[in-house]
Formats: sequence, C-alpha cells, structure tokens
Amino acid sequence: MLEAVKISKEFPGVKVLNQVNFKFYPGKVNAILGENGAGKSTLLKILTGAYTEYDGEIKLNEKTVRFSNIKEAQNAGIAIIHQELNLIPELSVTENLFLGREILTPLGLLDSTKMETEAQQIFEKIQLNVSPKTLVQKLKVGEQQLVEIAKALLSNADIILMDEPTSALSDKEIENLHRIIEQLKKEGKTIVYISHKMDELFRIAENYTVLRDGNTIDAGEMKATTEQDLIRKMVGREVLIEKKSSKNPFGSSILKVANLNLINPNNKTRKLLEDISFELKKGEILGIFGLMGAGRTELLETIFGMHPNNSQYDIEINGKKSFHKKPKDAIENRLAFVTEDRKTEGLVLGMDISSNISLTGLKSFGLLNNTKDKTASKDYIEKLRIKTPSETQLCQNLSGGNQQKVVLAKWLTTNPEILMMDEPTRGIDINAKNEIYNLIKELAANQMSILLVSSEIPEILALSDRILVMAEGKIKASYLASEANEDKLLKSALPE
Repeated sequence: MLEAVKISKEFPGVKVLNQVNFKFYPGKVNAILGENGAGKSTLLKILTGAYTEYDGEIKLNEKTVRFSNIKEAQNAGIAIIHQELNLIPELSVTENLFLGREILTPLGLLDSTKMETEAQQIFEKIQLNVSPKTLVQKLKVGEQQLVEIAKALLSNADIILMDEPTSALSDKEIENLHRIIEQLKKEGKTIVYISHKMDELFRIAENYTVLRDGNTIDAGEMKATTEQDLIRKMVGREVLIEKKSSKNPFGSSILKVANLNLINPNNKTRKLLEDISFELKKGEILGIFGLMGAGRTELLETIFGMHPNNSQYDIEINGKKSFHKKPKDAIENRLAFVTEDRKTEGLVLGMDISSNISLTGLKSFGLLNNTKDKTASKDYIEKLRIKTPSETQLCQNLSGGNQQKVVLAKWLTTNPEILMMDEPTRGIDINAKNEIYNLIKELAANQMSILLVSSEIPEILALSDRILVMAEGKIKASYLASEANEDKLLKSALPE
C-alpha cells in the first residue's frame, strides 16, 4: 500500500499541496481527481522522487520512505506514465525504453539484439505496431504515449502511476490499455490513475481521491458516488457545458481548400492526405473528427505551411489565392495554429508567461518591449483566467490547463482571422475545458473562423457548426452539427 500523511509543497508565491492525505491499495485502480492546478502532477513528482523538498510523510508498505532522486523511487518499485511525454526524440524506441537500465553483453557492450527483442515482446503485449529501431521523433503523439506505457511495464514495478495515459490514444488503444490494467490488478499491482474522462474512471477505478486547490477534499469508492458529485467536489460548484447555439447563415467564405494532397516523405508512393476539399466561412466553427492516423493533424500542418515540399493544393483566403511555403506565410495571412503538443511545440517551458505570450509578435532583429509585453500578458492572464501569481511565472511551473491558455494567448496576440486548433483541451480538467469552450464560442461570435480538430465526440458536437469526418487521409463525411450524433461520427470515421 502507498500512503501519504499531510504532504505539503510550496513554490515561490504558491502553495501547491496543503497537508494532502491518501491511501492507494494494491490490486486496485486508485483515481486522483481534480482540476488542472489542483496539485495532482506535483503529487506524482513527489512520489517518483522528482521533487525532494516537501513536508509530510510518504509510506510504502507501512514503512516511511523519502526518495532523493528518481532512481531511488524506481528501485523501490514505482514507475510513472507521464501525460507530458518524457521521451528523447532523437533516440530510438528501444534506446528510450532501456535508458538508464541498458542490457550489456559479457564484454560490457550494449546488447542491442536482446533489448530490441524485449522491446518487441512488450510492444506485442500493448499492441504497438512500430519497429524497436524507429526514432521516437517519427512517431505520432498517440504512439509515443504507448511507448511511455511500455517503459512502465518493462520496469515490472509494483506501483504504476498513470497521468492521463489515454489523452492521446484512440478508442481501440484505450480498450487495450484497460485490458492491460485488468491484468496488472490481477498481479497485485497498485495503479494510481489520473484522468479527466469521467466515463473512463467509472469503468476502471475502484477508489478515488479528490484534490482541490492543493487540498484533499474527499476520498471513497467509485461505486458509492456519481459523476456530478465528483465534479462538484473538484470545482466546488456545478459545471454545465452548453452546446453552441446554431448561427446560420454565416458570413462569406474566408478559406477555400481544394484538391489538397500530402505525400508521405518516407514512402513517396503513398499519400497521407488525398483530394481534400472544404470551405470555411467567417464566424464558423468547423469541427474535424477522426480516429488516430486519419490525417487531421497533417491537414492543419499542411495548411500552415509545414510540409511545402510534399504537398499540393489550391487555397483561397478572402478570395485571394495563396500557397504557404513556411508558417510565416500563414501567419502573415492571419492564420494561427494551436498545436496538439503544447510542451514541445506550443511553449518554451523555461521562459515566463510574458515572454511566451510575446513570442509570436517578435520581429526579425527587433527589440523586446518589456513594458508592452507585460501589459499584454496581464490582460490575457485576466481574460483567460490563467492561474498564476504573476506574468513572470515560468511556464514549466504551470498546470497543463494553464499552459494551454498561455498557448492560446500567444496566438490571439496576432489577431488572427482563422484559428486552427488541434486537440485544444487534451489533458485539461472539465472546468478549464469549459472556460476554453466559452472562449472559442466568443471568438466565433466575434467573426473569427475556427478549424477545430478533436478526438472527443462530445467536444466536437458541443462546439461545431459543421463537422468533417476523416479516415485514412480522406474526408469521408460532412454533417451539420444539428444532424450529427456520436453513432454517425464513429461509423463515418472507421477505415474501410
């Protein structure tokens, strides 16, 4: 059993955890619930030895432990699956799996064959269809998430901490992970599980602990509570996500995409996107739904000028033909792109909020205007309700939801006409998600046009005016939001 007694942790100006208590039991899934900023990830970092300075006591099998580093926690049988991917892109999948625990030959050399064999065995267990020699940077986010899961399983740990493990997985991959978790429970493993997907928690978790503003609010058995009760405990009030009211007709066409094709750079005979055509109108939210690998991210990247050498298309923006050879061209045409991976693509985590928000406004060889930047940052901190003591807080110290708000602020400073968003609420709690939903609807009401990619059907249905469904690099269906439902979208998204 893993137990905490009065755990407290402070950062400059912020008390992140305040005398938190919990008990996590073996052979069970123990869920931790809370908004972004509630202290969940900080708690996991204490349990894994990443944070060593804290007050209180951690007990492992009734013995007090205090880890000086991550290695000590690993040696004690604790493994973690990170929400924010903790992989080295330039290394292969096998090298990432065995980093710090390499297998050596009798001569002291790396036994690459044995490591790759063991990697392949664990991939078969979790149904990850990639070569052990593949570089991590060539994998999609969902595949990288499965590599994180493989790392934890390979360690044969007794306690496995899972921080939003399904946030980038397809439904089939989620089912596979749940199957693996059931097997781990039978082996007596202790599973600590963080997720904002309530339906998922009610399917797999036996126990829960609710955190709010760094405090333990409640704990108990999942079967003895309800979704609305848990949400109230998490946020301290009722949270209702309202569906976007229909608004037709919209303004004139602002974006026309015709005959868009994207060649696979690793296989010139294969197309990642084929004959994509659609239209976006002023003030419209156009949802794009599809399963992982459908080509949704590649579509946004291509429009934004990230694949000029492998793409062909006809684009009109406000009636003017354009081809984006680089993202700078798209930005000058007043496009903005909130990418899926905020950690590596959206933010410079070692910089403060003000600096990140001002990045898109920097001119070549220009000078920083600190006063102007701080004023703009304060405005967006207030408008987007970014939880931080000041604009000088480093982005790496913010919760995932607040980091995402900084990414949004960064792009809104460019005053875009077209905002492209790829999984904008991935790994964000329901309250922060609702705030971002309201912001998206407000932007559309002010005539901003939005391309919204999401894997969450309720999100697509709640926000979209129209919905395109993609599968295998093609648009397979188009619906008005008023005509769409979960069954239609899923059926259209399945590969033929």
